[in-house]
Amino acid sequence: MGNFRSGQGLGRGGGRGRNNGGSFGTGGFCVCAKCGEKVKHQQGEKCTAVKCPKCGHVMVREELLNK
Repeated sequence: MGNFRSGQGLGRGGGRGRNNGGSFGTGGFCVCAKCGEKVKHQQGEKCTAVKCPKCGHVMVREELLNK
């Protein structure tokens, strides 16, 4: 057994599932925080890698603006 640390077992609740892992799933929109332009999110591409087609600012995932 030797390599396990106390408190870091394989029990429930220790994972980083869904949003805590930083993933919002497929679908949704990328939104420009500067001008509000909204484009459909492309699977496999981070919104922060997309430039706003209207003003050129970096876009963010819609779910992050609604928090």
